[in-house]
Amino acid sequence: MAVISTSGLARTFTTPRGPVEAVRGIDLTVRPGEILGLLGPNGAGKTTTLRMLTTLLPPTGGTATVA
Repeated sequence: MAVISTSGLARTFTTPRGPVEAVRGIDLTVRPGEILGLLGPNGAGKTTTLRMLTTLLPPTGGTATVA
């Protein structure tokens, strides 16, 4: 049983210059008792991923399940 599970999670923003992929196809499984850390450079999609997991931002693709 997974506490957090994502499959193909993606988010694309529309800008005046065209679409920008903020998150592209994240597959993730976190089981009870595991500790997860998201690491990456600025603009890697860490905050966007967390916003999708907390339902503050709808994904444009894939699925996410929390608890």
